Amino acid sequence: MRPPWQILRRRIARSWGLSKLWYRLHGLRLEGSPDDEVWYFAFGANMHDSAFRERRAMRPREYRAGRILGYRLRFNLEGRPKGRAAPANISAHPGSEVWGVLYRISRKDLVWLDSTEGVPGSRYRPLWIEAEDAESRRLGAVTYIAQGGSEEGNPSLRYLTLLREGARAHGLPEQWIRYLEGIKPAE
Repeated sequence: MRPPWQILRRRIARSWGLSKLWYRLHGLRLEGSPDDEVWYFAFGANMHDSAFRERRAMRPREYRAGRILGYRLRFNLEGRPKGRAAPANISAHPGSEVWGVLYRISRKDLVWLDSTEGVPGSRYRPLWIEAEDAESRRLGAVTYIAQGGSEEGNPSLRYLTLLREGARAHGLPEQWIRYLEGIKPAE
């Protein structure tokens, strides 16, 4: 059973007007109209169809492999069970890059995705960035970032498997898949 705050958040996400008020209460602006299209950059579990399409019920209009420059992949968030699983995060790091999946979705779908990720809220916040697809075309995109801890953790094997399988399924570069293969899961 979902907690009451999660139920409320998802009900608000179904209404564009209520969502605008909800975002404003959290110091964020909800721009554009519900049918406007945006690119969302997934670098964690949302690269996998079971997370993005099934669990989050997203229906992207298009997807492609992509990357963001000047960031690195981190596992510095507290996951569940506490101390035994660290979900993915990104942090600014000049000279680094993070590969993931770029999904073209509507702003209304982005509001729904936000609600499933706890945005707006205390953990993740949206980050508008410039991304590149595999053909080096530049796209404005949104992703999520959190204030993580200074220490790195280890993702669970289940979570890490979602990243690895999602990367393969969406044609991410072999060097990125090898990088993901080299990450040690939590014990």
